[in-house]
Amino acid sequence: MELLERADPLDALDELLTASAAGGRIALVAGEAGAGKSALVSAFTAAVGAQARVLQGGCDPLLTPRALGPLHDIGRQVGGALAERLADSRAADGREGDRQGVLFDALLDELAGPRQRRRPVLVIEDAHWADEATLDLTAFLGRRLAGCRALLVLTYRDDEVGPEHPLHAVLAGLPRALVRRLPLPPLSTAAVAELARRAGRSPAGLYQATGGNPLLVTEVLAAAGPGVPPTVRDLVAARLAALSPAAREVARLVSVVPSRTESHLLAGEPAAAVEECLAGGLLVPAEDGVRFRHELLGRAVRDGLSPVRRAALHAAVLARLADRSDVDVARLVHHAHHADDAAAVLRWAPLAARRAPAVGAHRQVVAHYAVALPRAAGLPAASRAELLEAYSSAAYLAGLGTEALAARRQALALREADGDTVPIGENLRWLSRLCWWTGDSAAARAAVTRAVEVLESAPPGRELAMAYSGMAQLLMLANRDDEAIDWGGRALALAGRIGDRDTEAHALVNVGSARLQRGDPDGVELLEQAHVRAALDGLDDHAARALVNLATMSVERYDLDAAGARLDRALEFTTGRDLDGYARHLLGYRARLRLLRGDWTGALADAESALAGSGQPGGSLVPALLVRGLLRSRYGDPAAADELTQVAGWAYGTGELQFVGPAAAALAEHHWLDGEPEQAAAEARRGYELAVAAGQPWSAGELAYWRWRAGELTSAPEVAASPYRRLLDGDWAGAADEWRRLGCPYRRAEALACGDAEAAGEALRILDALGAVRTARRLRAELRGRGLARVPRGPRPATAANPPGLTARQLEVLALVADGLSDAEIAARLSLSARTVGHHVSAVLGKLAVPNRGQAAAVARRQGLVPPT
Repeated sequence: MELLERADPLDALDELLTASAAGGRIALVAGEAGAGKSALVSAFTAAVGAQARVLQGGCDPLLTPRALGPLHDIGRQVGGALAERLADSRAADGREGDRQGVLFDALLDELAGPRQRRRPVLVIEDAHWADEATLDLTAFLGRRLAGCRALLVLTYRDDEVGPEHPLHAVLAGLPRALVRRLPLPPLSTAAVAELARRAGRSPAGLYQATGGNPLLVTEVLAAAGPGVPPTVRDLVAARLAALSPAAREVARLVSVVPSRTESHLLAGEPAAAVEECLAGGLLVPAEDGVRFRHELLGRAVRDGLSPVRRAALHAAVLARLADRSDVDVARLVHHAHHADDAAAVLRWAPLAARRAPAVGAHRQVVAHYAVALPRAAGLPAASRAELLEAYSSAAYLAGLGTEALAARRQALALREADGDTVPIGENLRWLSRLCWWTGDSAAARAAVTRAVEVLESAPPGRELAMAYSGMAQLLMLANRDDEAIDWGGRALALAGRIGDRDTEAHALVNVGSARLQRGDPDGVELLEQAHVRAALDGLDDHAARALVNLATMSVERYDLDAAGARLDRALEFTTGRDLDGYARHLLGYRARLRLLRGDWTGALADAESALAGSGQPGGSLVPALLVRGLLRSRYGDPAAADELTQVAGWAYGTGELQFVGPAAAALAEHHWLDGEPEQAAAEARRGYELAVAAGQPWSAGELAYWRWRAGELTSAPEVAASPYRRLLDGDWAGAADEWRRLGCPYRRAEALACGDAEAAGEALRILDALGAVRTARRLRAELRGRGLARVPRGPRPATAANPPGLTARQLEVLALVADGLSDAEIAARLSLSARTVGHHVSAVLGKLAVPNRGQAAAVARRQGLVPPT
């Protein structure tokens, strides 16, 4: 059948299939429910069937989507190694993440088959219903599709993908060069009229009733009887009424089964009734069963059922599925929930949750337990506690720190009422971790202290070893390094006696971090050892933490040459395992490194990348927030004050130097640039004593510098790093030279600004080159206050005429952005890489204090930075 007003997207799909011969391509087919996404894809795959190998799978609107549903559909089509790997995963209750990589690699092998094989077209339909693991699969394919001769077609309902939907983050991460978006708009009034003419119906009122939605138009035109039913429900009611009572019962049963109703579920229904539904066009064949011709039709039937009747149908489906060995347990949970069968939910939900981690579907685990928990009131206290503990652990892995903490507290209360020592101690240890993760360091220390006390009253075991290690971790994070090493040693000794390799790896990371933090170079070797051991044992969390600590501490200790390589290595490890929390934290530290090195465009780009997506609990995003806030402050962005104040407020609450020190220094600098020395000194004091007590030279030196700048301190503490000690002792030239050797231009400019007129002039040239408009303005005012007659002027002509302080290159980029050019087009025009252009655009947005390119163009025209249109 001809598709009206869909020639362009069909042509685009053909072009992408042709282009995929040189490397994979991605088509994103989006539209509202009923826009014709499936019809478009069906027409395309039918047309290219001779030249392409179509692999097709769909996501289902289950209460908790089945993990990797589309991949299972595809596995049934292709058989072979992929089907075998999927069968293994269904049979396994394995450790989280063990199977996902195997499954993904098997699909990639299928796509990258022999060149003589027909080119693959991989279709994943209804991605708005995708489970977490399917979203992971899509991101995995996006990063690797360039090496395959395949076309990935992804369909989704853009009207059901809200701002917080996880699909946004996946789509944003797909390689832009490979992606083409194909939105399907409503039909025009002319197209609706043409469809009505073909159906022999009057078009009067049809467009107004349907809004041009192809599905609604089609169904209204297919309805028997005169007139236009006002809603799909009315349409379905009319079509149901035309069926026999037995056929109506079949339609109602099918309506409560998501996506497709297999033949075995219809075994108890009259065959003639099923055929009647098919002949009437309400149902269509689907593999070994049937489904509604459009999902909205099934929803309309389902919504027309009474709650009692709907629950009875779900119970009937559950009874027919429960005894089958090949059924996905997620389906059993779905029907048990809607049948309001508490016993069945409590039977199946925990089993589904245990199986989901085999493919890394942490959010699906959370959802399964969330269905079970409200029905657990009648269970014994110990059983309820087990459910809460399992839910809490899953929520922690899924990044839901607040939910995990609340559940853990409920579990602890139940265990305490029961008086079982070891579970009480284990919950206290978990409570400690979750309190720290959500920003309450004091509560974390109290909980782990109590955990140790409780568990030491029981025979020593794994729980006590991990509590010792948890104590070591918190002490290390609080810079109490000697105590951390002592507690870590206890953990290692006990774990070694009982063969607990998990705790051994965890504790080794803590001990190595504490040694490195106190200046012991052996800490590097211990962290490397911890990483290797953890990686070999498949303990990705511990292996990642070893690399993360090594890299971030290198930045904090100004071991900047080593820091770059270590950050890149840690980022490669964490991104390769989809450990996004760690990766975003590392991006914040790489932004900090680039800020120190004078690559402010790259720093802002890293900070924005870290902050993209949903928020994360705890301090993982603090480094990125501080870098962005500092850049905004130095550029003169008025939004800097609120951003720095907000992040500092959170950091101060932790009491930990890793957060307090950088936040205090950043806010002190901001107040000093504002000409507020008293406020600058007050902020610097918040972290100064903490840094000195911890013996951290760079943090102590920086905070001492700001107190000195504010007129509150006359000399540096003994612990301060050499450049800061020299500067506060009056040797600004020596300090500037050290900063030069370290490759830190802004820090060098700070030292030079304290020198003679020639040195101050050099400082201004550095600041102007960096675009530090506000810092340079503050220094010029200070120099005039010293009575210098000739203060060097600011940059010109490129930046002097623009208040935001854009460089000449940034002005060029801004002009092209205002002309509507993409990054790729700007790159071609200026003979730059698209990545470099992206950095420039990020810097321009930061300096103009706007969130997007359109607003940047508007501000540029308003300020006369580009010609008016």
